[in-house]
This record gives sequence, C-alpha cells and structure tokens, in this order.
Amino acid sequence: KLVVLLGDGHHLLGLLRSFDQFASIVLEGACERVIVGDLYCDIPLGLNIIRGENVVLIGEMDMEKEELPSHMTAVSTVEIKRAQKAERDATYLKGSMKNIMEFLGID
Repeated sequence: KLVVLLGDGHHLLGLLRSFDQFASIVLEGACERVIVGDLYCDIPLGLNIIRGENVVLIGEMDMEKEELPSHMTAVSTVEIKRAQKAERDATYLKGSMKNIMEFLGID
C-alpha cells in the first residue's frame, strides 16, 4: 500500500499495481485523503493511473497500522468539502487583511 503526494497537494492512497521508468504508477482501490485541521475523509477513487510528472513523493504504508493520530476525526465528504471551503475563505481573508495593513503601514 502506498501514499502518493501529487504536485497539486493531493494525497492518494492505494495498492501499487504497476509503474514505469517515468514514475508513472497504477493504484488499485485508490482514495484521496483530505485532511483539514483535526478532520479527515477518504474519498474513494477506484483504479487510478498517475503520470510520473505529477508525482512528488511516494511512500510505503504499513498495512497493519493506522497511520493517523488518535485525535483525528473521520467525517463525510460533504463535511470535509465544507471545512476546506472555510479554510480557503479564512486564508483569503487573512491575506486580504495583511495586504490592507501593509498598504496602510500598520504592523
């Protein structure tokens, strides 16, 4: 079982079925693991082919261990999407406020 970090920040988990010299891989039973704060969700994707140019990191996972800390809470896809949107909005607001403060010369 592998965890694959993609260039766009997505984390995929799945069983390695094939690879080539360009680091392109085939994952069976793949899912995307989305983590926002203490919440996480595994979104099932099925069979996935990933081009090597998109792969940043590949790591092997222990099949017998749960890799997440005990304080993490599993939530539904709808809830994790809502949490992602709230996190994006907060980041945007923080950036906007920082730009305004810089423009006004306030530390």
